[in-house]
Amino acid sequence: MKNSGNEKMMRTEEKPGGFAYRILRLFTVVYPGEAFTALLMTFNAFFVLAAYYIIKPVREALILAGKGAEFKSYLSAVTVILLILVVKAFSNIASKFPRQKLITWVTLFFIFNLGIFYLLSLLGIQLGTLGIIFFIWMGIFNVMVVAQFWAFANDIYTHEEGKRLFPLVAFGATFGAFAGAKAAGWLIMPIGRYQLMLVAGGILIICILLTLIIHYREIRRVNDNAVKISPEKESSKKVQEKPLEKGGGFRLVFRKRYLLYIAIFVLLLNFINTNGEYILGEFITHIAKEAVEMGTSGGLDEGDFIGKFYADFYSVVNLLAWFIQLIFVSRIFKWVGVRGALFFLPLIALGGYLFIAVGASLLIVKWAKTLENSTDYSLMNTTRHALFLITSREEKYKAKAAIDTFFHRGGDVLSAMLVALGTTLAFNISRFAQVNVLLIIIWIFLAILIARQHKNLSEKKTVTQVE
Repeated sequence: MKNSGNEKMMRTEEKPGGFAYRILRLFTVVYPGEAFTALLMTFNAFFVLAAYYIIKPVREALILAGKGAEFKSYLSAVTVILLILVVKAFSNIASKFPRQKLITWVTLFFIFNLGIFYLLSLLGIQLGTLGIIFFIWMGIFNVMVVAQFWAFANDIYTHEEGKRLFPLVAFGATFGAFAGAKAAGWLIMPIGRYQLMLVAGGILIICILLTLIIHYREIRRVNDNAVKISPEKESSKKVQEKPLEKGGGFRLVFRKRYLLYIAIFVLLLNFINTNGEYILGEFITHIAKEAVEMGTSGGLDEGDFIGKFYADFYSVVNLLAWFIQLIFVSRIFKWVGVRGALFFLPLIALGGYLFIAVGASLLIVKWAKTLENSTDYSLMNTTRHALFLITSREEKYKAKAAIDTFFHRGGDVLSAMLVALGTTLAFNISRFAQVNVLLIIIWIFLAILIARQHKNLSEKKTVTQVE
């Protein structure tokens, strides 16, 4: 491939990297000149996920203590309806502002919301009411901030660079998730659950600053010719400060088979995962009530007991995700590529739910969900985002936003419908697990379709670059 040859020649002319470069080379392939931006992106991912996981236990505590696991699943339908409006609004804004302003204003909007929620808590809004509002808001917040970060990462890196550097950037995300969950566990008792909202808001300000630094650094590198770059990257950099072309994210998804397959794949991913979350939520809600009634909760009320459990649970999940990201993801990408990496999580989930289907205990459910979630947050998370490296800028921002928000949360709606049906039919834990097993078989078939489309599009992209 012509570009690969040019890039290889350019890299051989660069001076060897410094200490950071040599450290990063232990985990993935990093060429001289790439280390500093890669580190900035990694820190940005760290803070984005840390902010989310600091307030995630707050969401669980408010909704489970106020309304319960069943009601929690029903709220997902409301979130998805609102996401239709959010995606359309985001697409319109993205057509008017360049990426750095787009990300800044969207993040500032969410920071302002956190301040409003904190004020509502001071006014003594009822636990159930605040839990409902905050749960819906979190359903929008967590997918939007993560989606726009990875759209930015896809815009920064070329296909070749992304395959090498995304595992490193995603390591920052998984470690940030672990650190955020751990910090929430430490802070929830001394400062209280509501004050965690202010902590998350402060961290999001750091994310804005890092985004601006990365954006202007990349633009300056091109304008000043500080480093030699490939023709592919040089062409893409010329439009990075321009707003996107007009058009909605949903239209882009339904117009292209590859994007539609990814959308359905993500929908099924979250459908299956949310079913598992419901199973876990039912277990812990029952245990929390018993602990409070029997006086074995350590002085915690039901809400704080649940919040403490989830803070500890997410800490373990994200520690394992961090380990997988650090040791395995870059090597899996190198050995089997993005297409091969698609199949790891479906196969792991299939094994876990087969165990649950034949007889569940809290220990089995907890560790099955731990392994499933940790693989999702590390390998599958990196793989999903890497699938967009071969797409256009409009598809990276708008179609990705639609997929990572509406279709992602669409899985929650399907799960809510399943919970309603299962409750009516008196499903037990094993029945819910059996449904997941059937869904995973369909999920694996979709992974095959995506892999085929990815191969065809990659080959076409390679031919175009050579020409």
